[in-house]
Amino acid sequence: MDALCEASLLKQVVISNWSISDLELIGIGAFLPLRGFATEADWNSVLDRMHLTTGEVWTIPITLPISEHVAKSLRIHEKIVLADADGTIYGTMAVKEIYLPDKAREAETVYQTLDREHPGVRKLFNSNPYYVAGPIVLLNRKKPDAFAEFYMDPVATRAAFASRGWKQVVGFQTRNPVHRAHEHIQKSALEIVDGLFLNPLVGETKADDIPVDVRMRSYAVLLEHYYPKDRVLFRVCLYCDGGKSK
Repeated sequence: MDALCEASLLKQVVISNWSISDLELIGIGAFLPLRGFATEADWNSVLDRMHLTTGEVWTIPITLPISEHVAKSLRIHEKIVLADADGTIYGTMAVKEIYLPDKAREAETVYQTLDREHPGVRKLFNSNPYYVAGPIVLLNRKKPDAFAEFYMDPVATRAAFASRGWKQVVGFQTRNPVHRAHEHIQKSALEIVDGLFLNPLVGETKADDIPVDVRMRSYAVLLEHYYPKDRVLFRVCLYCDGGKSK
């Protein structure tokens, strides 16, 4: 019996599209050293010290919200299926812990605001009240839609660095269209490192942000005409940052 068939026999928990994205990022290694969704100890440690309990720097807790009804139906050590509203299975979790977080504290610490106009704060307060924690296994992935040609998994990214002979790489991430100050920073970095990894945000950011297609075109023009093509890798990120990342 393959993993998906086996998973279909387990209790199914419906999770949001955002949580499916987190599940995938954990599963493909983009969130290393994470192996699952945050326990209460890690949640507290990240908020208090910006470190995991194991000591690694981490600034935003990666959590899995569930409803009170689901929370009461789960048992510790139970293996569950994580699926979307249509029943498509994306992974499994071994339930380690269920807890009720202080979301106001999380919003103020991570995003430095309680203003629900901020997409991260709005998402936090609109999500289910409980968190379930535990290690996950990724079984399935959503097919990328927009900008699919710019997606690259961590393993492939490291392989691309190695194939180009890059030993030192600087990364640059922004939700804004690239401007002259960005260009100066990026080109200055290229004077002292082997390669530049451009990783703009293309997911949900802020309501007043410049449209993503405009941002992507600004990078396309720079890469075509103003940057050394053999020293720049351009890939996109769908995760929205918080106040701690500034």
